[in-house]
Amino acid sequence: MSKKQKENSEQTITINDVEHKVSDLSQDQITYINHINDLDRKIVSSQFNLDQLNVGKNAFMNALNESLEVVK
Repeated sequence: MSKKQKENSEQTITINDVEHKVSDLSQDQITYINHINDLDRKIVSSQFNLDQLNVGKNAFMNALNESLEVVK
């Protein structure tokens, strides 16, 4: 979904390659769009956190493996 500003200041949103005037949408549809946008932000944030967690886990695994090499 993407929002655009037209020359006549009419806001539009594109959903599934179909452009809709925001003023033509129902309050429920606007609420759904707001939820979808919020969930998109949360998904991006969660993926960022998951990437950090995986890097941290790998660093600890590498440290453990190195410490086990010293014990041999």
